[in-house]
Amino acid sequence: MRTLELTREQEELRDAVRAVLDRHPGHAAWAPLTAQIGAAALAVPEEYGGLGCGPAEVGVVMAELGRALSPVPYLGSAVLTVAALLASGDREACAKHLPQLAEGTVVGALAWAEAPDGPSGGGWEAGDLSARAEPGPVGPDWLLTGTKRYVLAGPAEPSLLLAFARMDGGLDAPLGLFELLAPPAAFTVRSTMDLTRPLAELTLDRTPARLLSADGTGVLARVRDLACTALAAEQVGAAARALEATVRYAKERVQFGRPIGSFQAVKHRLADLHTAVEGARSLALAAAASDAAPEQAAAAKSACSEAGAYVAGEMIQLHGGIGITWEHEAHAYFKRAHGSAQLFGSPAVHRERLAAGLGFLPA
Repeated sequence: MRTLELTREQEELRDAVRAVLDRHPGHAAWAPLTAQIGAAALAVPEEYGGLGCGPAEVGVVMAELGRALSPVPYLGSAVLTVAALLASGDREACAKHLPQLAEGTVVGALAWAEAPDGPSGGGWEAGDLSARAEPGPVGPDWLLTGTKRYVLAGPAEPSLLLAFARMDGGLDAPLGLFELLAPPAAFTVRSTMDLTRPLAELTLDRTPARLLSADGTGVLARVRDLACTALAAEQVGAAARALEATVRYAKERVQFGRPIGSFQAVKHRLADLHTAVEGARSLALAAAASDAAPEQAAAAKSACSEAGAYVAGEMIQLHGGIGITWEHEAHAYFKRAHGSAQLFGSPAVHRERLAAGLGFLPA
């Protein structure tokens, strides 16, 4: 049985990523992460210039990005875009784009979710997608029309855009994965609660595109499991960092002549937070060790989302008045936790997925 612990190589990767993030805050970390460490190449097979690693190594990087609340486009480019290309089975597109994605010289994004009031209530399910693709007048290209939301973006418009759309229109039409061959009609980075996670809205208006896979539903399922597994690792990293900061504050903050961490009530709350973080960590590692199997990915996303929100909320409570100020980091971890909980589907949605996968609900 595989143990849920980091290997020596994964620990070295963790330390290297953490050192880069400490030296290069914000978007400045992208270049050294990709050029010096090869972080963007982890999930890319060796035949396409990558390192041929799996979700476990990607999770190591994601956990460190979560600790630092880094805004780099790793999740959107090195996870979603790479996963979508590989799942499409289009070897021509993989050979063209994966080497550049691995180097970090090209940043990709996947246009996925649409209206938040779709049939599932979240906008992330295949049945929620209604953007349509119609055959172009000449050649094999298609024309895409629709609006995509919550596109994970960097500081600039991605160089490579992939999008899901219904082939030949209609909600019952097959879902396809497409590569945009021209810029979208609009690409707008929206103001969100979490200022450390840029999200964009993409408008397609008969935008030329190339079909990568006619099995968009299958591609989406695989991409979502990998995305949830990676995001769970990020949530654990952020929660662990929030807990560390809270423990440190409890040792330093003096009330009634004693550090507040010496009071039994505070000790109990910190112990509960530690239990929540370690439980979430185990599920995140299990999902990565399973190669992002559907049930494990759903369980990790649900549990890690709730653990992250819980720890971030308690971080504010135990810091007192300073925790709610704009200058303190607690509010940033709180916003990241609640934003991430809704990304790729809420905890309740993933519990339903898990129950269906285990046969307790209709699939």
